[in-house]
Amino acid sequence: MARRGQPQTRARRSAPRDRGRGRERGDVMSVLAHSVREVETALRSGRVTPATRTKFQAVALLLREERARLRAEENSSDARRAERLKRLDHTAKTLAMTAVRDPALLALLAEDAVVSDEARSLARDVLRTAGIEPAIETGTDEAPPVEVPAAPTKPRVVPQSVVSRQMANPFLAPDFSAARPNAPRPTPLAGWELLGPLLRSFERAGGGAPACMPLPAPSLRRAPGGRELMPHQARLVAAAQAGHRTFLLADEPGLGKTAQALLAAEAANAYPLLVVVPNVVKTNWVREAGLWTPRRSATVIHGNGDSIDGFADIVVVNYEVLDRHVGWLGDFGFRGMVVDEAHFIKNKASQRSQHVLELSERIRSFTARPLLMALTGTPLINDIEDFLAIWQFLGWIDGTKPLADLMDALTETGLTPADPGFYAAARSCVVDLGIVRRRKVDVAADIPARRIADLPVELDGPAGRSIRAAERDLARRMMARYSAALATRRSGAVVESPIDDGIDHDLVRRVARWEQKDATTSTTGDNVFSMMRRIGQAKAGLAADYAAQLARSAGKVVFFAKHVDVMDAAEETFTKQGVRFSSIRGDQTPTVRQRNIDAFVNDPDVAVAVCSLTAAGVGLNLQVASNIVLAELSWTAAEQTQAIDRSHRIGQTEPVTAWRIIAAQTIDARIAELIDNKAGLAAQALDGSEEEVGSSADVQHQALVALLTDALSAAPTHPER
Repeated sequence: MARRGQPQTRARRSAPRDRGRGRERGDVMSVLAHSVREVETALRSGRVTPATRTKFQAVALLLREERARLRAEENSSDARRAERLKRLDHTAKTLAMTAVRDPALLALLAEDAVVSDEARSLARDVLRTAGIEPAIETGTDEAPPVEVPAAPTKPRVVPQSVVSRQMANPFLAPDFSAARPNAPRPTPLAGWELLGPLLRSFERAGGGAPACMPLPAPSLRRAPGGRELMPHQARLVAAAQAGHRTFLLADEPGLGKTAQALLAAEAANAYPLLVVVPNVVKTNWVREAGLWTPRRSATVIHGNGDSIDGFADIVVVNYEVLDRHVGWLGDFGFRGMVVDEAHFIKNKASQRSQHVLELSERIRSFTARPLLMALTGTPLINDIEDFLAIWQFLGWIDGTKPLADLMDALTETGLTPADPGFYAAARSCVVDLGIVRRRKVDVAADIPARRIADLPVELDGPAGRSIRAAERDLARRMMARYSAALATRRSGAVVESPIDDGIDHDLVRRVARWEQKDATTSTTGDNVFSMMRRIGQAKAGLAADYAAQLARSAGKVVFFAKHVDVMDAAEETFTKQGVRFSSIRGDQTPTVRQRNIDAFVNDPDVAVAVCSLTAAGVGLNLQVASNIVLAELSWTAAEQTQAIDRSHRIGQTEPVTAWRIIAAQTIDARIAELIDNKAGLAAQALDGSEEEVGSSADVQHQALVALLTDALSAAPTHPER
């Protein structure tokens, strides 16, 4: 038998019944199936190790040879041969589906893949396990190509508006301006394994090691839409203006990463721009694009993309539907790509990671210097190996080695991993490629001491449709009351009031007051209170998911909700995601309440405090958190401010950000606007005033007035016409 290091050989198996042990050839089938299951288990349990890859290739090699042997076998019946080939095909299909999880495994199935000596040795061991002593024939002939069936793919779509755009631009040409070969030039480092040392260079970094690339002085103070940039935002945009094109933007949450990415795309003219985001923030990206780059059109891909604008400058897609659109997105001609919450792609074996990396590679092949930005608030020092996929997305490395820009920078240091100064120099090389990390405390002078940031979300699915239908029913009910009141007025029973724009606004206010009074006494049907509760229930999972993201990125989070069932749904989400939490509710005894507060404040593993807006909005000191999630809206600005003040109080060392989760295109958004108008909260920091500006009844009434007014304005003809 050949030993490791001897010339490659090809194993030939003996006659159908092994002469040495007398076991059936069919045993090979069972051993192969068992080996495939072992590979599957290894992939599910963690990252792909060299041992797993070797076993995978050994099994693939044996499948090839066994297929060839079965087809050439003459001393068995056609039925028996077909039955065994069928079993072999099933095992081969399982292996192919396993390979889909990792591009490196897929590469091992290629016709030109080199079979390692380790894989050949393991293949012989597998045969021996089946009771077959492989015969060895000296030579270098390769085994026939693998015939493993391709893994099934999910159906992909091409929206009609995209087809229209492609027809309008049939000769979309690649951009080869300033082209730079991505293959590294010959270098003394060519023989070194470098990815491991690069990772260790971050793990070994001392407290004073820089975590941010040098950024130029800001040259832009206002965005195209007139909004003012904070100095730290302007510095990143200045880097894009100066020609920098790859960024790992790892600012802490609340420092405006979305605005920086949009303005960097504007500075680089990186349009069309692809933005890949979690579902919970995709609506917010379109909203932010309208604020920061109003001259650029933005569109969101929902489901199969039937409603998207194929001619938009900015295309926003969430990870969950990326698989069905990756085909046409790769051919769209994007000149920039942003991946939000980029730690979502840390597992390169996952399907969404593979799609993101595929799109990045296709964009880099189309455009010589595209803008590529990975956004994440996760600290870089936490399991830096997770960032290999992000470095690959940015084009700094491939699966095994640094690419041209990084390799050139490492070569210029004149050091190798054997030199003591290599690790500090290597870390600087990676950081200078585009890592930007600022904390709230670093830029405290740039941002308000406390502020509210709205995060609009789309309520998709049956819950969202049900809520919108309930709003329409409520509007129709009020319109019917309005029409009946008009009829009564025309009969002379009511004094006619002035008409403005075809709508009697005094009558609208009266109808809203009637509806509001009925809502406080009725226990059936949808009203403004029941709708807000249903909206809270529909938002609960999205709000909890965002709170979990914040907890992983920036530390402890306070989560506020009004209703117990919303708190229950949020806690269920945290439990499923493995996020530890404390629950602070109104029905707890003082002892239990304090124990849960202490756990959140003192236990570093308790990431979230789930609080009742009414029971925990006062009397708590939660300065340990600087991020708050308001899953449900208050009826008053004062109640909202009191909740925020649980964290923004004496002892707080960082600016506080309250993230309001708002259901877009529902009465939820209208109420948020009314609260902001009352307290002057729109787009500015809270001033700390506890003075009540209007009552909760005022906001409820005005929300109903707005709902009825909008319905009357949208009606084909007003009742009084």
